[in-house]
Amino acid sequence: MSSVLVVDDDADIARFIEINLRLEGFEVIVANDGELAEQLAYKHLPDLVLLDLMMPKVDGVELCRRLRANPSTANLPVIMLTAKSLSADKVVGLTAGADDYIIKPFDTLELVARVRSTLRRTAEMRATSPLTGLPGNQRIEEEIAERVAKSAPFAVCYFDLDNFKAFNDRYGFLRGDDVIALLATALRRAAGEAGEPPPFLGHIGGDDFVSISTREQAEPLARQVIEIFDAAAPRMHDHDDVARGFVEITDRQGTLRQYPLVSVSIGIVMCGAGSCADHREVAEVANEMKKVAKRTVGSSIAVDRRSSPGD
Repeated sequence: MSSVLVVDDDADIARFIEINLRLEGFEVIVANDGELAEQLAYKHLPDLVLLDLMMPKVDGVELCRRLRANPSTANLPVIMLTAKSLSADKVVGLTAGADDYIIKPFDTLELVARVRSTLRRTAEMRATSPLTGLPGNQRIEEEIAERVAKSAPFAVCYFDLDNFKAFNDRYGFLRGDDVIALLATALRRAAGEAGEPPPFLGHIGGDDFVSISTREQAEPLARQVIEIFDAAAPRMHDHDDVARGFVEITDRQGTLRQYPLVSVSIGIVMCGAGSCADHREVAEVANEMKKVAKRTVGSSIAVDRRSSPGD
């Protein structure tokens, strides 16, 4: 159940909002001034704040700024309530950090719709990798589980960078992020050329990615990712390392070691109609096939077929 902190110095309006939100299944906390609202926000950490613009002591703009300045509430979604419709007032509220605004008097259905929409956008942003903009683990699991439930053929590709730790040790984390972003770009380009239905792309974390597609799309997509990535990867390295074909890293024991240039290993699971019964098993098998692919130096693909191509 999502919780909403309602902040309005008009007790009647605050009560009206509270009743309607509770009828829609929300947990509601009410504050009639900005100082109390700030204390309640830090204590309860609600999922969203409905904040009146004009209040005594601490007004809505100042409270919004304080919430944004505190690490515990910095990402808390805020909808500003205002009796003013002037553009300047809207800009002030949005500049202070509000995610949306509603002008009084408001329609109850619109209020509830705005609350749900803002909560949905916030949840989607939290589930998305900030580096690549791709959905994270929760959405990936949901997508695989949905395909399994439908008992229709599909494929999961697991993408992982080879020698990525050595790359980070050699060039630093900022350039490591550039390589991760390159792999995400290669995935998007390959998925864009895969046809209908569009493959689902997800970022597990670090240098691990997945795609979920039809079985016919999986291997061509994987080969396209490798082609795009391998063409651009040399530019991620220093010229001398590219010329040698490896990077040199001194390990913790003081030994100089050589590692191949960064590449991509891809594990693929081909699921037939009803042949994959558990989404966790599918993810685990894709991970195991990725490990098989890693046994080959350079970019490579390993495929596990849960059923014959004719299923």
